[in-house]
Amino acid sequence: MGRRRGIMSDQLKVELAKELGFYDVVQEEGWGGIKAKDAGNMVKRAIEIAQERLAGENNNG
Repeated sequence: MGRRRGIMSDQLKVELAKELGFYDVVQEEGWGGIKAKDAGNMVKRAIEIAQERLAGENNNG
């Protein structure tokens, strides 16, 4: 099976890596150098952000 194209933009991934404190690893080793736990935390945070945005849209509309 081929790799799926990422849904998250590169900008969002960089922002999340900085927020979660492992952007230095990304700069030194690339995305393949991060720990599975860090990748999971990044996805978890992206989901939280999406839910917050959806909740905001539902409250305003």
